[in-house]
Amino acid sequence: MQHPTLSTSDIAPEDDLQSITTRAKATTDISHIHDFLGARTSDKWLAVAKENLPLLMLDHANCEKKAAGTAMNLIFRYEFHRELQERLAQLVREEMLHYEQVITLMKERGIEWSHLPAGRYAKGLLKHKRTWEPAAMVDVLIIGAFIEARSCERFSALADVIDDEKLARYYKYLLKSESRHYEDYLRLAESITDECIDERVAFFREVEAELIDSPDGELRFHSGVPDWV
Repeated sequence: MQHPTLSTSDIAPEDDLQSITTRAKATTDISHIHDFLGARTSDKWLAVAKENLPLLMLDHANCEKKAAGTAMNLIFRYEFHRELQERLAQLVREEMLHYEQVITLMKERGIEWSHLPAGRYAKGLLKHKRTWEPAAMVDVLIIGAFIEARSCERFSALADVIDDEKLARYYKYLLKSESRHYEDYLRLAESITDECIDERVAFFREVEAELIDSPDGELRFHSGVPDWV
């Protein structure tokens, strides 16, 4: 049986990669992202990142794929929660579209796919996840919110400094969906518990900021300050 392939006609015009990367840079207000996070990306990280875009693009592709996989795992694990099913189904579609787009951008630049070990970031957050339900689910969703918010903040910061104009436009395009994803994760965390989540959000804000602000021996999309500069 021959399976249909995705064609450009199947992609909404606003998500078409050629259109995204040739039109003027989109403007998205992410001041609420800066308010939510506990730290801004350092100039040292940006200076190293702009000189290592092939590595970052590979890690970005991995991040999109992992984000889709995490959302799918939550869909299967918590299939009794209708709102979670609906919101995460949309998120899976968007993350896989972004994965496909990043792969295309890598191919255009002659960047080969290779294995890239994960950095410390996600593990550094997840090691603080509580082990009982629904607290574990609340923490996973809050962590998801911080990962999406940090992605948004870094896309914006990178778009302002890299020399690759096409990639900069693409990063600007991603801001709208990434900022919505972080808000979706927070709303879902609030919806599955009767307890106020503010304390856990504040806790993970400190943990996440420490991972971003402290020295890091690897460069990844969510890594800390490079310890070799």
